[in-house]
Amino acid sequence: MISIPDYKEYVHIGKHLKEVPYDVTRQKLYSPFELYANYDPDHDETRETCYDSVVYKHYMEHGKHDCCEEEALARALHDHSIMVALDEFLDKHNPRLNVGIMGGHALLRTDEMYRQIVLLSKELTELGFMMISGGGPGAMEATHLGAWMAGRSTEEVDDALQILSVAPSFKDELWINSSFRVIQKYPQTKYKSLGIPTWLYGHEPSTAFASHIAKLFQNSIREEGILTIAFGGVVYTPGSAGTMQEIFQDAVQNHYLSFGYSSPMVFLGKKFWNEEMPVYPFLQSLMASGKYKNLILSNYDGSEEVINELVRFREEEKM
Repeated sequence: MISIPDYKEYVHIGKHLKEVPYDVTRQKLYSPFELYANYDPDHDETRETCYDSVVYKHYMEHGKHDCCEEEALARALHDHSIMVALDEFLDKHNPRLNVGIMGGHALLRTDEMYRQIVLLSKELTELGFMMISGGGPGAMEATHLGAWMAGRSTEEVDDALQILSVAPSFKDELWINSSFRVIQKYPQTKYKSLGIPTWLYGHEPSTAFASHIAKLFQNSIREEGILTIAFGGVVYTPGSAGTMQEIFQDAVQNHYLSFGYSSPMVFLGKKFWNEEMPVYPFLQSLMASGKYKNLILSNYDGSEEVINELVRFREEEKM
């Protein structure tokens, strides 16, 4: 039997689940228009009152980790429902066509590397790959902008970059505003890409260019998930601590053939990965010594070489 105190506790929990500003049982991925619901591009201050910002404010008010039991349950139920929706979404796609791009969140829209990632992602999307990232700003946003602009000309891409240049950093005003200006000028529904951001880093806004967004509270689930589903390979662009963490998480999965086979680990930028952050020669030495096995490593400066590497792996898997 349920005691009166237990009953009151269940009622209290049920009340909390109904009052949180997010749906704990939505069981579908977000679209950028849902995350930015109530945002008006003509009034940029409404960024503070859009759905994404309201949920983040609630998240911070209740504590990132030391939240009450009912809030922890609400977040767990939400993330479970999103993961169910993510599984259903991925079931409709060939996993070997899922390619992740990792890199720094601070990469400016005016940086040449940002443009290179955009064009790389654009061409991979046109070749049938589905692009995946952490769904935030910087290199992540460039990934989804490239997928969004698939099928269009380089001149149109450069025009989109010009529109975005009014707010180079995600910390700038008009960062979201300029994103929606690009979307309005270059609408599309043909190409899909998947962003997986987290409210743990909610100060970094989610990209508006991902067609499907699996936003989660638990960052550990999110980071492991991105690398797990990128069966077609991962491209590592210059980044810092977060990117380093992802590299070694990916290396462990490939070393142990956790999902039956190893996928390419492609490093974009020879100087960066050999001198500034020399993780590439370190991984090579670990492979040579036998400490790591099964890693498919490559390091290029040019996008065409990256594309050829990923296409070659895709064609080998068909044999």
